[in-house]
Amino acid sequence: MIQVSDDISLYPLSVDDIFRIFNTLDREREYMREWLPFVDATKDVEDTGNYVRHVLETEDEQFTIYYKEQFVGLIGFKETDKDNKKIEIGYWLSQYAQGKGIMTRSVSKLVDYAFSELGMNRIQIKVAVDNQKSRRIPEKLGFREEGIERDGELLVDNVFTDIVVYSLLRREYKI
Repeated sequence: MIQVSDDISLYPLSVDDIFRIFNTLDREREYMREWLPFVDATKDVEDTGNYVRHVLETEDEQFTIYYKEQFVGLIGFKETDKDNKKIEIGYWLSQYAQGKGIMTRSVSKLVDYAFSELGMNRIQIKVAVDNQKSRRIPEKLGFREEGIERDGELLVDNVFTDIVVYSLLRREYKI
């Protein structure tokens, strides 16, 4: 467990989280689907179970986010490249938990963890160009905008979106 603050905790993803994750996605499906293309493919609990089991078989660490002891989202590492000491952080948060600084503080804690515990040199975050809420997170945390990955992600309704690539290097990070 990673304690972010008195009211925010990150717990390693486990199969016990499947129903909480699915229920949140299902309850907030219309809101979540705008930026999360996997939401439409998540039709039942089994889909979420398959995702969780797949993640648990990889080296990528994922965490559930709890705010005031309530599940509110996921955050974690993906595209881990140990040879080149680089990693990507991905995240999503329930619409009802937004605007409280939960994700910014959680990402900040994972940045510290990636540099200090995992020995990474580079962390990147990719965000849809028009997703202003999500873009504010790496920008607040001192990540540099590197460029645009044109048509980098296929969103719902078969629409491609450009992705902003942000990065932070160990030498730029103030521990």
